[in-house]
Amino acid sequence: MARWLWSQALSRHRGALACALILMAIEGGVLGLFAAMMEPMFDGVFVDRSTDALWFVGLGVMAIFVGRAITSVAQRLILARVAETVALDLRSRMLDHLMRLDLSFHQSNPPGALVERVQGDVQALGTLWSGIITGLGRDAMSVVALFGVTLWIDWRWTLIALIGIPVLVLPSLLMQRIVRRRATRAREIAAGMAVRLDEVFHGIAAVKLNALEAWQNRRYGRLLADRRRAEVRAATGQATIPALIDIMTGIGFFCVLIYGGGQIMAGTKTVGQFMAFFTAMSLVFEPLRRLGNLSGLWQAAGASVTRIRAVLDSPVVITDPASPVPAPVGPPEILLQDVHVSYGDLPVLRGVTLRAVAGQVTALVGPSGAGKSTVFHLLTRLVTADSGAVTVGGVPVADLALADLRRMVAVVTQDAALFDDSLRDNILLGQSIAPDRLAGAVTAAQLTDVISDLPAGLDSPAGPRGSALSGGQRQRVAIARALVRDAAILLLDEATSALDTRSESAVQTALDGLRQGRTTIVIAHRLSTIRDADQIIVMDRGMVVDQGRHEELLQRGGLYADLHALQMREG
Repeated sequence: MARWLWSQALSRHRGALACALILMAIEGGVLGLFAAMMEPMFDGVFVDRSTDALWFVGLGVMAIFVGRAITSVAQRLILARVAETVALDLRSRMLDHLMRLDLSFHQSNPPGALVERVQGDVQALGTLWSGIITGLGRDAMSVVALFGVTLWIDWRWTLIALIGIPVLVLPSLLMQRIVRRRATRAREIAAGMAVRLDEVFHGIAAVKLNALEAWQNRRYGRLLADRRRAEVRAATGQATIPALIDIMTGIGFFCVLIYGGGQIMAGTKTVGQFMAFFTAMSLVFEPLRRLGNLSGLWQAAGASVTRIRAVLDSPVVITDPASPVPAPVGPPEILLQDVHVSYGDLPVLRGVTLRAVAGQVTALVGPSGAGKSTVFHLLTRLVTADSGAVTVGGVPVADLALADLRRMVAVVTQDAALFDDSLRDNILLGQSIAPDRLAGAVTAAQLTDVISDLPAGLDSPAGPRGSALSGGQRQRVAIARALVRDAAILLLDEATSALDTRSESAVQTALDGLRQGRTTIVIAHRLSTIRDADQIIVMDRGMVVDQGRHEELLQRGGLYADLHALQMREG
């Protein structure tokens, strides 16, 4: 764990950390000087009544605490900056890595749990490693300096003071294992809490409509109780180790007092020596307790490191090829040949072969679960085929750079994904285009009336996940986004499904214009929207079962004719 933490997070800040450790060592070391000053204070000032000793001790003690204050502030500022920078770097790397992982990873890991990994685990790790470095730099030096003073005064007294160390060994090892388990459990529960909150806030309408407030609160309450129990148990384990040090210190003090007190009464040791020793042992008590607590912190840090590494070590399956091929120019032909795709043990596509002619409209129809959306995912490399070939313009999609491939594609789905930003930013997505081109896209997507009713126009916020807009308005924003993108391939997944009849007619006209000069693939459940498609491919259970134009498929009968008849009856 230490090696991973150093190589992945801290090694780039070795200079700042070295400076902070030096300052910590100074801060910790001056405690030894303070303890050593007790001997001239008692023997020189209080016993011998020396004026020189009075000034020497007074100025020395003042210098010690001034130096301690300066080094304390400086090292804390350095460590705070390093801690925040490391947290920033880790979060940035984790987000970048998570966004490059394939869909199967995100389907098996809830968003709330991933948020907790990026936010909560990194925060916990930052707090813990800062405490560990402080302990190793300041507290360890304090212990060394103070024990140096005790050894200088009398090595026998020091050995007697440490007589209780054997009491610590076995219980400390046991407590470390307990703390590690409890800390891991606490992080897991924290992830579950984040998942539950994510579900509640994103499904707040369903919660209210179904009167689920009390039920959801009970579910979250059970997690809160589990979290409290795990945290209390972890805290108990962490507190036990310093408590054992207290016991050891008490035993040591008792033995030194009995042994050393006899020497003072016999005149072989002075009161100043005993007070210097007593002060050093008193001061070493607190840094020893903090160092004892480090083992608990280390085990808790291990839980966070394990969870962070689990994310960063997850392999990125879909990557750029070693030598990318230039993207084809113009509307490309799309070809799938004997393609098989499985999600785990579940086969989704079973030997699919289909061809979308360049510049034409190809429609995919079939019941839910037929594999239509998976075809879209293959074309954009959100998933990869287990076997078979997927080519665009004669080039295998795996030979294209991901950025080049996805720049070729504009997608409009039935669930328009909007960001918590302005309508303008949701349409442009970072592009810079001429104002007249943006205005044309807004008009063609039937957004003009929507924007005119908003107080800030295009700069009005869309809300979290587009919640400030209706379903139809969100879909029009997505259509405007596709118009602005001006890609060679257009993928439409029920692009007008959330529109009313009037808007659908207008947007359908805009989409008809957008399709010109592009290779278009349409997923359609309402067959009336693809009557004029150049080719209709019928899919069922991951296979192509028929293809042709609308009239041909109706005349031939089969699944398409059955779906058409069913929709006519429902209509």
